[in-house]
Amino acid sequence: MNAGNAAGRKAPVYSLVIPIFNEEAVLPLLVRRINALLDKLDDSAEAIFVDDGSRDTSVIFLRGMAASDPRFRLIELSRNFGHQIAITAGMDAAAGDAVVVMDADLQDPPEVVLDLVAKWKEGYEIVYARRTKREGETLFKRVSASLFYRALEQMTSVTIPRDVGDFRLVGRKALDTFKQMPERDRFVRGMFGWMGFKQTAVSFERPERAAGETKYPFWKMVRLAVHGVIGFSDKPLRLALWAGLAVSGFAALLGVFALFSWLFASGIVHGWTSTVVIISFLSGINLFMTGIVGLYVGGIHAEVKRRPLYVIDRLTGFEEAVNMAAENRNRSTASPSARDRRFG
Repeated sequence: MNAGNAAGRKAPVYSLVIPIFNEEAVLPLLVRRINALLDKLDDSAEAIFVDDGSRDTSVIFLRGMAASDPRFRLIELSRNFGHQIAITAGMDAAAGDAVVVMDADLQDPPEVVLDLVAKWKEGYEIVYARRTKREGETLFKRVSASLFYRALEQMTSVTIPRDVGDFRLVGRKALDTFKQMPERDRFVRGMFGWMGFKQTAVSFERPERAAGETKYPFWKMVRLAVHGVIGFSDKPLRLALWAGLAVSGFAALLGVFALFSWLFASGIVHGWTSTVVIISFLSGINLFMTGIVGLYVGGIHAEVKRRPLYVIDRLTGFEEAVNMAAENRNRSTASPSARDRRFG
């Protein structure tokens, strides 16, 4: 009996969650390295690929892998819901005691998972991978990424480590907490930062992308940053308040100056230029503040509709998932807990 069949009969201890979007160029190499990783792990494992509405042949390749190897599973979403939602779908389906989230482009090297597992066994509930070097990226990309993490650190109310993406290991306790957080505009790394627990980092050098194109260009990074700030901070609203007070104070001073000039006949510069400049300035400030408030209102609107986070079109390789879930429940009562096994 091969390793795949043996692992397929046992509820997994480790679950890998890998979101996929148009990654046909890198998938053969990715699967080879995932296979090597699964063979090196010290207990049973599964790899859950989440296809986020790919338009290339990614899903065809992954269907074949999931059908032929019981360690591989595939979730096909009905359309592109976005990277953060795809991560959530995979974590919802994960059966392991330790769940690792990683990207498919091999910039999150699968071999680093062994280091994450080692830290988890020391008793850490969340182990995140911190990038010490970013190969194959332009100066603009490195600078914008650095500004992105530093802006989040200043603007959000939770601790989000610098130079850390979604590549991390999450224990079952943290994962169960994550599943209780139903917000629609998701910023996963912020959600794990918010919940606390004992956390630590594993450093690694991030290689350049193995193949294909990045799925996180500059504007998507900006959008992710906005979701992070809006979801975990009220500082933009406070900024709007203080900016409004500052503009009102400036207008009051201008009114006092105009009154002083009229009373003492020192003369007022006539013309429409100053009026237009002031009106334009105040209008711009007003629109900016309205936009900030609108982002928060829009988030509330998305939440109250209570639509599901994602829609699954097809599952492959989950035929044994029900049995595995039952084994997990039995294991939690008939054998030591996951935390005890880590130390035992």
